[in-house]
Amino acid sequence: MSEQRRPVLLDPSGVRDLAGELDLHPTKQRGQNFVTDANTVRRIVGLARLDPTDHVVEVGPGLGSLTLGLLGVAASVTAIEIDPLLAARLPRTVAERAPAMSARFRIVEADALRVTALPGPLPTALVANLPYNVAVPVLLHLLARFASIEHGLVMVQAEVADRLVAAPGSRIYGVPSVKLAWYADAVKVGSVPPTVFWPVPNVDSGLVRLTAHRPPQTAAARETVFVVIDAAFAQRRKMLRAALAGVFGSSAAASAALERAGIDPTWRGERLGISEFAAIAEEVPPERVPVPGSADAG
Repeated sequence: MSEQRRPVLLDPSGVRDLAGELDLHPTKQRGQNFVTDANTVRRIVGLARLDPTDHVVEVGPGLGSLTLGLLGVAASVTAIEIDPLLAARLPRTVAERAPAMSARFRIVEADALRVTALPGPLPTALVANLPYNVAVPVLLHLLARFASIEHGLVMVQAEVADRLVAAPGSRIYGVPSVKLAWYADAVKVGSVPPTVFWPVPNVDSGLVRLTAHRPPQTAAARETVFVVIDAAFAQRRKMLRAALAGVFGSSAAASAALERAGIDPTWRGERLGISEFAAIAEEVPPERVPVPGSADAG
């Protein structure tokens, strides 16, 4: 790509100018922390391993720092932004700083947790600086709604990144780790210091690369599997026969179901991988299977 066609990335002065123009006051409620360092944007885009055929969905584009970087390498970018002020300004920012790519950009003003369809081609990649307060629910929701997503990279709070990639048996392995494993393999590929954001958060961020895979082969619906996962970790110190008593009707019924699934009833949920949770879910009696859509994807 020729230099004159490359997007002009935002730097600290560009972020300050846009914020001043909009009289912007970032809110903790929406987890608004904007990247001000162009080199960090380039690094995130490089680690995302995008190619010119990728159609990217981005969540929380904010002032457009990452959006501009993504437009430089992907076939298209569809950004989901909940803040009407930011959503209204972003198309003009793209037109000003990446005029050759503006036709490949789309903005959706919406809460990402409520998005069920997107304009344009189906997304093949998810790349986002996810708001800290809703990072895991948003990630799981989009993976559930858009099976076309093949890979991606998300920037989340460092602690969340560690939980997303944790393996069975780890002290921090839990609901986010297992549910993400239904959709994708996850690996932490880097960290980002607070100093590259405005406002400066009081935590580091982590970069998690995603590679989608088929869900486990199971007769159980995802909703049922996720109900079992939630119950297993609701009181993680409990043995599975006690933790799953509510799902199966009693501790004795849970023990019998676990044994049929080949799982020791005295184990705890932190020992199990996604395939084992799916095997347990297959034993849930039909009358206790949740109505499709009643269990949150997150």
